[in-house]
Amino acid sequence: MSRIGLVERKTGETHIKVKINLDEQGPVSIVTPVKFLNHMLETFGFYSRVSLEVMAEELKACGDDHHIVEDVAICLGKAIDEALGDRSRINRFGWSIIPMDDALCLTSIDLGTRTFFRMNYRFRRERIGDLSTENIIHFLYSLTSNMRATVHVRVLDGLNEHHICEAIFKSLGISFHVASRIAEKTLSVKGTL
Repeated sequence: MSRIGLVERKTGETHIKVKINLDEQGPVSIVTPVKFLNHMLETFGFYSRVSLEVMAEELKACGDDHHIVEDVAICLGKAIDEALGDRSRINRFGWSIIPMDDALCLTSIDLGTRTFFRMNYRFRRERIGDLSTENIIHFLYSLTSNMRATVHVRVLDGLNEHHICEAIFKSLGISFHVASRIAEKTLSVKGTL
């Protein structure tokens, strides 16, 4: 059984296509107008050990990265939700602590369909490359909501905010990989998610 999610979404502002295969490692192909978002999605895809394609174009220029970032997060989350299916036989939980030079980040994920997002860090810089730092947090929130998961992000240390952001996406990828693997039984005392 292939666990594949395919989502296409077209609004008056953006046109997004996402395809993810949870059981195939690579390739990862990301094309959006936001270069630093591309870098973070490539990082997430690589460390998740999935095959991931994201194509995003802005249909109505607004001089801001918000619509692309939000709509990519929505589509990626929905594609993951579709690929996971009924979730009755996955590890469900995953966590990792990742160092990247000065940065140390922890992520923990529960794919049990209860939606909650919390992050303990607020960026000091307004932008990293061409990506607004407020939209990094919004991306993670929107992704979490649409893949129907609980995600906690803790920045434990760090000075360089590029390193901090990259460590978050590496850690989230590894945590997602662990949580999305096939398990022998449903991990819930209720017997169902």
